[in-house]
Amino acid sequence: MKNYIQPGKMVTATAPAGGTVSGNAYLIGSLFGVAATSQAVGEDVEIATVGVFELPKVAAQAWAAPFAAVYWDNAAKNVTNVAAGNTKIGINMKAQGAADTVARIRLNGTF
Repeated sequence: MKNYIQPGKMVTATAPAGGTVSGNAYLIGSLFGVAATSQAVGEDVEIATVGVFELPKVAAQAWAAPFAAVYWDNAAKNVTNVAAGNTKIGINMKAQGAADTVARIRLNGTF
């Protein structure tokens, strides 16, 4: 295809206010992903939009079933199973207890 650009698993974005830290998750406009590098605000940063990552989760929530939809709470900077007011980012890869503070999440490249 002459109009094909790239797979889109990693995309270049402008680091948001506060910059980025490698391995942390960010919602930049409608783009959600995990920063590949640490960059200062305004610099180019590569963002992974698909893959399985350990991300911070709401500690008070227990997730009984794997492969359920999960969402990013941009105010709290963590993953939740609550859709209202949050951005859908993918699915959880395993059940999680209420005491768990991180979860394995498969990003699906949503926006």
